[in-house]
Amino acid sequence: MDQSGCYVYILLCENGAYYTGYTTNLARRLKEHAAGTLKCKFTRSFKPLRIVQCWRIAAGKSGAMQVERHIKTLSRQEKQNLIAFPEMLTHQFPCCHPAELMSGGKAPSSLF
Repeated sequence: MDQSGCYVYILLCENGAYYTGYTTNLARRLKEHAAGTLKCKFTRSFKPLRIVQCWRIAAGKSGAMQVERHIKTLSRQEKQNLIAFPEMLTHQFPCCHPAELMSGGKAPSSLF
């Protein structure tokens, strides 16, 4: 997975909830979630199991924040549809490009 630029990602957590966030350094941010650092309130309480979807955002931080905010307003079913069909987000946000996940949607074992 290319680590440069901005990303919006969705994690599946141990309580079955989806956590959505954005970052400029995906590997670092995933390690923070896995470690439960102070920056990660929700995932400190509900450990992430795996990353289920990720998009590279060509519009920088402000674009990533807009996409994150949009995803957070979606229902669980809408999020599941987006996870299954990540290109759907590109129709609303042309700056989004689905990022390639590792096999099975799992981050490297050193992260989760």
